[in-house]
Amino acid sequence: MAQHPSHHDQLRRLNRARGQLEGVVKMINEGRYCVDILTQLRAARSALRAVEDGVLRTHVQHCIQDELAKGRTSGPNERIDELIDVLTRYGR
Repeated sequence: MAQHPSHHDQLRRLNRARGQLEGVVKMINEGRYCVDILTQLRAARSALRAVEDGVLRTHVQHCIQDELAKGRTSGPNERIDELIDVLTRYGR
């Protein structure tokens, strides 16, 4: 099996999202205005979506293409089914 691709490049985005969530906790503890909290939550969600998109892109580009490159007939379909299941289960 090929080496699994790294998602190290997503750490910057994850750290940004973590900082935004920590900011939300601080805002709630300080009793900040609801709309300001919602704005910060939307920013954190956007950062997490960017991570998700990056991991998804890596999965398609590496994990699925790896199966295709090896000439496997069931591997790519299993990977695609697995991906669709995750996206369906958690919504998109």
